[in-house]
Amino acid sequence: MAPQRHLDLVVNAPLTTSVPAGTNLIPWPVPFADGIATLASLRGQRVVVLASGDPFWFGAGSVIARSFSAGEWTALPGPSCFSLAAARLGWALEKTTCLGLHAAPMARLRRHLTPGTQLIVTLRDGEAVSELANYLVAQGFNDSALHVMEHLGGPQDRLTTCRVDAVADTFEHPVCVAVEVAGRGTSLTVATGQKDDTFQNDGQITKRPVRAITLSTLAPKPDEHLWDIGGGSGSIALEWLLTHPTTTATTIEPRADRAARIRTNAVELGVEHRLDVVEGAAPNALDGLRMPDAIFVGGGLSQHLLDKVLTLNARLVVNAVTLEGEALLTAAQAEHGGELMRIALSHASPLGPKRGWASAYPIVQWSLER
Repeated sequence: MAPQRHLDLVVNAPLTTSVPAGTNLIPWPVPFADGIATLASLRGQRVVVLASGDPFWFGAGSVIARSFSAGEWTALPGPSCFSLAAARLGWALEKTTCLGLHAAPMARLRRHLTPGTQLIVTLRDGEAVSELANYLVAQGFNDSALHVMEHLGGPQDRLTTCRVDAVADTFEHPVCVAVEVAGRGTSLTVATGQKDDTFQNDGQITKRPVRAITLSTLAPKPDEHLWDIGGGSGSIALEWLLTHPTTTATTIEPRADRAARIRTNAVELGVEHRLDVVEGAAPNALDGLRMPDAIFVGGGLSQHLLDKVLTLNARLVVNAVTLEGEALLTAAQAEHGGELMRIALSHASPLGPKRGWASAYPIVQWSLER
């Protein structure tokens, strides 16, 4: 079993390496998941699955391994396409970001785009090279260089180097591309507290300084799941997802227009596959959701909601801006403990011919680790 392009190579292989007569060549279907059932139906027979790239890094190997018991399969690895590409270019692989984009949107690149970064990505086919170039141009990284590698390590091996705004050739699959990122596009920070305009919003957004403090208090860790209650623009959940590639989140937002905007923001940041958006009002909308490791309440605060989240074994962070919300948090801290903090920020603004401090509404934050 293999993709048709691999089977074509088998058919045209030299006689010394050709497969035995009578061998059944089975194309792996699209979508990929459909092939697992076909493979399972061949139990008891001698079966070889051919896979290029790096099957245990953004590839088929781990999927097959999960689907069959350890005694049913044996892996015979060859050189990884990432290793081959790094060796061709003389790049230090430990300093290079490697991504599988053969079955993922180009926006997965977003968090990695900063001048000087080196990337190696696998693509689904030759046409995707132009899609990659167009995405980089749209993000403002017009000066980036592409090293397009076709049939890497094979007899038809070819390397083409060009700027992203000058991609003209037609490329053949299998293909991987190395990218030297350059240009004046906007880069995301690796710290918490992205710029507010990173997120489409209607003004309902936790602003950057408070968001940075809130994410620090939430303290995301690998593989953890967040509930973001009262999503607004989704900025808290989205920043949680940007902290590590294994974090996940559910955001609960009662307004349909804001929920749609959260989904759009997630797509643009390349994290939509790790975010669930629930349209509804808490606490009723919380029923049946995946259990969280941390909970943030940024909207819809009520005693009923507090009572609900306090029954869960999760880190809790609640922000309040109204006197009524402050009273709820003060009483909750007195009863349950935790830390109560008041965040008061001021920004310099014109005051007649001079400047003065304009104060924002203070935020009261209650955090509790259970």
